[in-house]
Amino acid sequence: MTYSSASAPHPAPPFGRALCAMITPFTEGGALDLDGAQRLAERLVAEGCDGLVLSGTTGESPTTTDAEKAQLVRAVREAVGERASVLAGVGTFDTRHTVELALEAEKAGADGLLVVSPYYSKPPQEAIEAHFRQIADSTGLPITLYDIPGRTGTRIEPDTLIRLAEHPRIVAVKDCSYDFLAAQKVLSRTELAYYAGCDEHNLALYAVGGAGYVSTVANLVPAQLRAVLDLFDTGDTTKAARLQQRATPLIELTMSAGLPGTVTVKALLNDLGLPAGPVRAPLLPAGRGTVDGLRAAYEELTAG
Repeated sequence: MTYSSASAPHPAPPFGRALCAMITPFTEGGALDLDGAQRLAERLVAEGCDGLVLSGTTGESPTTTDAEKAQLVRAVREAVGERASVLAGVGTFDTRHTVELALEAEKAGADGLLVVSPYYSKPPQEAIEAHFRQIADSTGLPITLYDIPGRTGTRIEPDTLIRLAEHPRIVAVKDCSYDFLAAQKVLSRTELAYYAGCDEHNLALYAVGGAGYVSTVANLVPAQLRAVLDLFDTGDTTKAARLQQRATPLIELTMSAGLPGTVTVKALLNDLGLPAGPVRAPLLPAGRGTVDGLRAAYEELTAG
């Protein structure tokens, strides 16, 4: 599928509109596969991704080392050059460690940072705000805040986001809060670029002024997801909605079938002969039945 480069009615987002939360390819032996990462990055950009987000949830950041994270940024930067934004996931539950990762990502050539709210310790909002401000003060890179309370145990409340938007280097949000009203509240009161972090919200959030998406499913069908935004921008909102709906079976099987998106995406990429490799423990690979279902949904969506 080809995609257009129609000019968007939205303000220019800081990292592009169509961003992929890229998996981290590993070799069959479980080592970091930098060649595979470069080949996958090339494919994603060629098929419509404006940016690649590395070492996020989908990139298995909890089980990759600090050195691997920096190596991945360098390799992907080399592969895509200036054709796409490269964002590095650096968020941890430890402010000091997060600052260290932010500085290493900046040295490695990242264009921006993805910083998840501190997890497990459940800090109050005042502490969450201080955490983000300390990271933003430590780096020259623009920051995307990652709000995913289902994994972290603590959300970034709208009022906290509104205050953090005053910081010159906090420019965007990846929203996995499943609180559409809160997203619109922040959109109406800040200049933050709001990216859908849940693929089922890609079009809906874009339609009310969102910047685009940071998508796990884009690892599989980058052109089809990009086309939804392009159709909306040309004014063909009916076709945009229909294509979003056509993608729903694959989105559901990838993200809501009881397995992490990393597991399902790697399973289908491997089945398609694309760079992926195994997942790292404690994750386990998907079974054959899951792969067959994903493959059927993928072929139906990509058939035309």
